[in-house]
Amino acid sequence: MVLSELADRLGCVLIGEGASEISGVAGMEHADSSQITFLANPKYAHKVKDTKAGAILLAEPMPALLIPQLISSNPYLDFARALALFYQPPRPKPGIHPMASVAHSARIGGNASIGPFAVVGENAVLGENAVLHPHVVIYEGAHIGDDFLAHSHAVVREFCRIGHRVTLQNGVVVGGDGFGFAKRADGTHEKIVQSGVTVLEDDVEIQSLTSVDRATVGETRVRRGAKIDSLVQVGHACVVGEDDILCAQTGLAGSTILGKGVLLAGQVGVSGHLTIHDGAVVYAQSGVGHDVPARATVSGSPAFDAREWLRAITAFQKLPDLWRRVRQLEKHLSRD
Repeated sequence: MVLSELADRLGCVLIGEGASEISGVAGMEHADSSQITFLANPKYAHKVKDTKAGAILLAEPMPALLIPQLISSNPYLDFARALALFYQPPRPKPGIHPMASVAHSARIGGNASIGPFAVVGENAVLGENAVLHPHVVIYEGAHIGDDFLAHSHAVVREFCRIGHRVTLQNGVVVGGDGFGFAKRADGTHEKIVQSGVTVLEDDVEIQSLTSVDRATVGETRVRRGAKIDSLVQVGHACVVGEDDILCAQTGLAGSTILGKGVLLAGQVGVSGHLTIHDGAVVYAQSGVGHDVPARATVSGSPAFDAREWLRAITAFQKLPDLWRRVRQLEKHLSRD
């Protein structure tokens, strides 16, 4: 694809010659003259002068730069769009592999591809264009919309409901039992039947080895457009809001409610039965034990306002020295 065509398809303003052939996308350090790169964060601007890329995506023109520039209102987004133009992951051919197991009562939409050792249970429903890679298991009564993509070893448990354009990466479990036990008088535990379901709305993507548990009663729900990273635990009866981002190793205890546009950074723990309201941000390794107001930014464990946390953590590092000074003052006063 020539650079001028790429600029048109991305809706970017081209500065410089547009006749060069572009074959792919790469980072600034690795791109060659046939590839386009990007600058999304100004703190990396000093690296631009050393790039060997054939062109670069930028938010603002750089007059001293000798290579062609594509000016974008969102270079990172257009970088992602460019990647999609040059790389399409392989799609298996439509059809049901002879080594797959599909129940006679299951309903499979047109153009589906079901790989070897995949299993589709009784009365399950798959929409149009579904792709099940090898060893995917869809339990009885699951209902899944169009353009579903499940990578190997993903599991959708019984009666769960999934919308359109949902992607499950390897090893995702949708609708596994919630962690519910009642203690008997003798100290042993009675398992509480997890009779609810898990619901994933449209355009949800869940990364590898993540669990979204079914509810004890009612439902666990992941709303439209939410993206959940690898090694995340979403407990029973939680609600993950629209367009939320949950980063790796985050854990939500049961009945946590997340509003719209919430961001939980890596290794956030939420104690459950609370609400993190719309637009809130929780920094990495924070422990949330109370409701978080809309558009708040919190950090620490227990989590509180991130600006206050930064001041507190700075003071915390000085505590040993402050303690020594207090002891010295005490000794001095005792002598007096």
